[in-house]
Amino acid sequence: MKDKVYLHPLPVRIWHWVNAICFFFLLLTGLQMRYGDVVTIIPFRTAVTIHNIFGFLLAANFLLWAIYYHVTGKVFSLYIPAKPGQIGIFLKSLIRQSIYYGYGLLIGERNPHEPKPENKFNPLQKISYHFVMLFMPIQILTGFMLWNPSYFSRWIDLLGGILTVDTIHVFLTIFYLAFIVVHLYFATLGPTFFSHIKAMFITGYEEEH
Repeated sequence: MKDKVYLHPLPVRIWHWVNAICFFFLLLTGLQMRYGDVVTIIPFRTAVTIHNIFGFLLAANFLLWAIYYHVTGKVFSLYIPAKPGQIGIFLKSLIRQSIYYGYGLLIGERNPHEPKPENKFNPLQKISYHFVMLFMPIQILTGFMLWNPSYFSRWIDLLGGILTVDTIHVFLTIFYLAFIVVHLYFATLGPTFFSHIKAMFITGYEEEH
């Protein structure tokens, strides 16, 4: 028997769709800009233009996400792994969740985390999403600096120069690329292959056996 819980309101789903599209084009054009001498899919200048467009769109989408959570009273604590005084409880949950993904899932055990609107992320998700959201402003700001180095010259100098800014931007890109690969894999680990994907992109309802 399946229970349904409404975890993903329409604004959150739209935000997720926009993020997915932005990440796709930013990664594609970013790789083209950096490795254009190896393989050329689109011209360099076109890649730069597309990269800038989706970079600004990603920044606006992130800002709207923050405004939505503030205005609607959604709790940012969803993205905080453990509150002060609850680290021990969190670590126990983290170990239990890790054992489930590493072994329990393979033998048909029930997921130890039961998602609810006020606590929809399991411990592993909280850690990963925490760093995704924490690093996003840095990725956006370094992107702005690379977009217009002369305007942000003071900030660039404070960080140690354009090479430092570029290195930070690239390393965070690698982090997000790794996150996407893992994220896509875990998105298939619901009651059915597409249940999590369907919930996030279409219905908003997560199903649990």
